[in-house]
Amino acid sequence: MKLIDQEWRTPQGAEDPVAARFATLRAAFAAAPYPDYTQRRATLRRLRDALRRHAADCAAAAAADFGVRATDESMLVDLLPSLLHIDHLLRHLRRWMRPSRRSPELLFSTNRAAVQYQPKGVVGIVVPWNFPFYLALGPLATALAAGNRCLIKTSEYAPASSRALRALLADALGTDEVDVVEGDAQCAKRFCALPFDHLVFTGSPAVGREVMRAAADNLTPVTLELGGKSPALVSRSADLTRAARRIVHGKTVNAGQICVAPDYALVPAESVEAFTAAAARAFEGWVGDGAHYTSMIDARAHRRMHDLVEDARALGAKVTVCGSYGREGRQVPLHIITHVRPQMRIAREEIFGPLLPVIDYMTFDDALDYVRGGERPLALYWFGTDASESARVMRETHSGGVTLNDWGWHAMNHALPFGGTGMSGIGNYHGEEGFRELSHAKAVFAEHRWFPVELFHPPYGRAVQRAVLRWYFGKRA
Repeated sequence: MKLIDQEWRTPQGAEDPVAARFATLRAAFAAAPYPDYTQRRATLRRLRDALRRHAADCAAAAAADFGVRATDESMLVDLLPSLLHIDHLLRHLRRWMRPSRRSPELLFSTNRAAVQYQPKGVVGIVVPWNFPFYLALGPLATALAAGNRCLIKTSEYAPASSRALRALLADALGTDEVDVVEGDAQCAKRFCALPFDHLVFTGSPAVGREVMRAAADNLTPVTLELGGKSPALVSRSADLTRAARRIVHGKTVNAGQICVAPDYALVPAESVEAFTAAAARAFEGWVGDGAHYTSMIDARAHRRMHDLVEDARALGAKVTVCGSYGREGRQVPLHIITHVRPQMRIAREEIFGPLLPVIDYMTFDDALDYVRGGERPLALYWFGTDASESARVMRETHSGGVTLNDWGWHAMNHALPFGGTGMSGIGNYHGEEGFRELSHAKAVFAEHRWFPVELFHPPYGRAVQRAVLRWYFGKRA
């Protein structure tokens, strides 16, 4: 598979190599604009088989990029979900590809109406560094299932993972099906400005705005998965220890560098101390000496965690540090932060790391008001057994998705759509909804030969026309 070198620069008057790769994919799509079911299934099977062959190399590459990332963690939360996603597509693709029959209006009875799902063309996929395989292979597999070609922009912050992904794809597919571009932020800007038929981006809301602006020049439709401050609301009806364990798990898998990680916990005021103790025990029992605990991706991310903690301390927060390892490297132990105030950065910014603000509430209405007072998150978590409370959470809050009594697993169940709402994103790329999003729903009306459509033609005022209007509008004055 061809690779656009990370340090390339286009000489004046020379062809942009990224645009050239896009043109190759567009020409390949024009030559074969509708892969049939057999072709799409074969493509997905090749991708799945290559993923199995390259899984160990991919996990090793992720460990090289992060500094510390356990092989099992990469396999369980980056590579296994990719495999599950492809398997789900293979099980359902035939049904999803079938035209959807629709009922014509009464006026057009006896004719046929249907929706055909047509490939869009060339799909661009911008991949972040935190899950360099799942967040590439997930949208890629959906796009291929929908019959598209794909150009992928990988992250410069995960170069080893990018090389491993490139090798995997080269083993599975040709460069006329999928190609990979590597480069810096300027390369990403040029990438997003190409006239894709659809663009999928995973990252921050700030960069998502820039992606959407670039896509707007070509009226390119976008799918944006943008994260946000995902709350974990602990009910008074919850098993506090169990809730703490689940939330800490979400905060420390990949060191909390996950778009659907619980960003903060809302806990009844009288239970904050017990919750903090239970969360600390859970972390220390799991992580031990930290040998398998993921590092922050780079020195800048590590420094940001320190700055967030110091800002909170300066404004009156109490910080409980769980564990004492990692102070010389990029590992950051879980920090549980109480006495949180609205002006603190941890209360305003998506944390994207193992810092857990715990915000107390007096009444359940207070907790719901706090959630609704912020931007709509990508995920929301509720812990408890009170059915009336969980029903209120579902009715009265907005989020991209919800998991009850745990965190994040809605994103790994591929029959469910995955995406955001409001500032947390636009669109989906899992499940049937993802297939529909990366397909064009073409309306088809087939009129039979003897249908008397001429009765609706001018001149107006004829008996049949008057009868039709009287039927729908009643007698006119």
